[in-house]
Amino acid sequence: MNNNGTSRTLFMVELALMVAVIFVMAFTPLGYFQTGGLSITFLTVPVAVGAMMMGPGGGAVCGLAFGLTSFLQCFGMGAFGTMLFSINPVGTAFVCIVPRIAEGWLCGLIFQAARKKLGKTAYFLGSISCPVLNTLLFMTALVAVFFRTDYIQGYAQTLGVTNPFLFAVLFVGLQGLIEAAVCTGVAWAVSRALAAAFRRG
Repeated sequence: MNNNGTSRTLFMVELALMVAVIFVMAFTPLGYFQTGGLSITFLTVPVAVGAMMMGPGGGAVCGLAFGLTSFLQCFGMGAFGTMLFSINPVGTAFVCIVPRIAEGWLCGLIFQAARKKLGKTAYFLGSISCPVLNTLLFMTALVAVFFRTDYIQGYAQTLGVTNPFLFAVLFVGLQGLIEAAVCTGVAWAVSRALAAAFRRG
């Protein structure tokens, strides 16, 4: 097998492993920490690692896997997602899946751009960009599709806001910061260790 074939096989094996990790995490306590509203997810870690190790395409596939597991949570495994699904199944699929694909793809692009100029610092930027993009893109999609529904308006009234932007900020709140901090630290450590192991700098 030539070098291109070997590289392609290695890429597919690595990608399959990352997708497997995402599915295992998603359906064990490793993937989500449930709170009263949204759940804190740690699935941005394998998405970020996949995006940095395998590029934007690999990141997008890992994001798709994350999105699919998120959508599956809407079938009775998470109260928030289950309610959204009962209101608008197609909209729920969009909110769960599309932002996660974009998140992985953009994370890969950010890492590639930063790698050329910043060297190893790019691993930190890639690691922090994924949870930040996850929150930003997911909440944007959620507000766009569901903000005017009675269910989300109930949350908005509880928070005392009518502005969609303020709703998103308050709804994510402290748990968004915790998610970003934990996922950034873990993704940075894992990606640096893998890069050293595979001699990728």
